Amino acid sequence: MQSFYAFVSKRRSIREYRDEPVSRDCIERIIQAGTWAPSAHDAQPWRFVVLEIPAAKRKLAEAMAAAYRRDLEQDGVSSHEVEEIVAESIERFAGAPILVLVCLTMEAMEVYPDEARQQAEHVMGVQSVAAAIQNMLLAIHAEGLGACWCCAPLFCPETVRAALELPSSYEPQALITLGYSAETPTPSERRLDSESLRYK
Repeated sequence: MQSFYAFVSKRRSIREYRDEPVSRDCIERIIQAGTWAPSAHDAQPWRFVVLEIPAAKRKLAEAMAAAYRRDLEQDGVSSHEVEEIVAESIERFAGAPILVLVCLTMEAMEVYPDEARQQAEHVMGVQSVAAAIQNMLLAIHAEGLGACWCCAPLFCPETVRAALELPSSYEPQALITLGYSAETPTPSERRLDSESLRYK
């Protein structure tokens, strides 16, 4: 048990990677770990899209960056800052050794006649996908790799679907960058106090 808690506590979000390939066997073990997560109704509403070809990664990164640029300009960010932020975003995704897009599909989830229950059902689907992502992050850590869970696709789902020619049933939830770590981030403090934990 001690080794498990030590293992979990050492996982970090990694944003810088070495120029070293990740094998498909390794990638598939990681995604398989994601599929072992619990899911609502055992619907397994996750879909995975792996990007390993540089042109595919750059196409997605540039498409998302264009949407990001529009949002930043609308927010009143200066043109100089916009270009810096957008260039960093493109490099972050295009430069990662592997990208894994994780999507939600509601195809096997329940359908309700009222909006309240249907919204709850959608949240259950999102929670199921998030559980799969956490399994994957722990598997990535176990494989000696680093990763970062990025939520950028949530802000431009149509852009992501169009760039990757995905079915309309795929709802992009997260983009995981992964590879062999080129950094050792300082751990942040984790709160466990009377504000974050209550007993009744």
